[in-house]
Amino acid sequence: MVKVVVTGIGLISALGGSLEDSWRNLIAGKSGIVLHQPFPELKPLPLGLIAQQPSELTMLTQMVVASALQDAGLVPPLADCAVVIGSSRSYQGSWEKLARQMYTEAENLPLSSFGNWLDTLPHINAIAAARQIGASGIVLAPMAACATGIWSIAQAALLIQSGQCQQAIAGAVEAPITPLTLAGFQQMGALAKTGAYPFDLHREGLVLGEGAAVFVLESAELAKQRQAKVYGEILGFGLTNDAYHSNSPEPEGKSAIAAIKQCLERSCLTPSDIDYIHAHGTATQLNDQIESMVIQRLFPQGVALSSTKGSTGHTLGASGALGVAFSLMALKHQTLPPCIGLQEPEFDLDIVTAARLSKIRQVLCLSFGFGGQNAAIALAS
Repeated sequence: MVKVVVTGIGLISALGGSLEDSWRNLIAGKSGIVLHQPFPELKPLPLGLIAQQPSELTMLTQMVVASALQDAGLVPPLADCAVVIGSSRSYQGSWEKLARQMYTEAENLPLSSFGNWLDTLPHINAIAAARQIGASGIVLAPMAACATGIWSIAQAALLIQSGQCQQAIAGAVEAPITPLTLAGFQQMGALAKTGAYPFDLHREGLVLGEGAAVFVLESAELAKQRQAKVYGEILGFGLTNDAYHSNSPEPEGKSAIAAIKQCLERSCLTPSDIDYIHAHGTATQLNDQIESMVIQRLFPQGVALSSTKGSTGHTLGASGALGVAFSLMALKHQTLPPCIGLQEPEFDLDIVTAARLSKIRQVLCLSFGFGGQNAAIALAS
């Protein structure tokens, strides 16, 4: 099997405008979550905004793709580079804006003033990234709810392993702060009122955040030829679906367990080989409860874990990609990132509450999305 390594990372989040800034603030125990009121028709809410106003999807993508290439020491055009960039919400913000314009201003404006709606189809962002880097090969635009980021990285790794390419740029981008998204989650009772507190006894729910993380993936052979720096290796992944409910996880966590077991088996690892788990940890009642049960069942010996959503907010489809970036930084710096917001743990887990140095060789990153999308990926230094 072809060995797949990560040679470049681009990241932007509410914690900072770059990978290094976000990591430094995360390790310092800071949070990018602040009370905001981006839409006058909705009450103020804690949000993980990158700037003072909601970001735009295309701009976020351009920034992280450019950062990833620069970090990997690559210069476009990269004709043979595959592109696998996903998003859960994609251009929803543009659609809502277009709908408002059509219903409030349509009588006074010609249709041409609304732009080309084809430019906001869900897969166009990945195609725009391909144009940006001059890639003319495979382009994929995964959409698997909050599991999108890990799905994207897994699909890119498969392309390299199967010999379809030697290089891919992969990850996920999310700009989900829109009136409909906020109102929808609020109606579900899923939004927190003061902040995100993963695995805490008094957790309130999720806090929406924006963010993006993309990676340059290469065959180990190509990376060696280029003498590229390597963050880590992608050992394997597991992808399953509950086939149970539109937004509630399956109560016994059967397919979540299956995804992790699948990932470990493909990676030739046992549970005792894992030194750290970057948990999904949304701070909602159901997710944290079931995820904790799954981890306790599969890792009875105990393993250090944390969720970074108390710092970045829940970036939906991009959350797994952010988790992979932070996991690779944990491997690089041999430092476990903290679970910001946790005050009183509800579960008997080894949750990292302050950054600590630790010998880390293999890590596991988890994502569980609406519709029962389960994703796990194993990484090694």
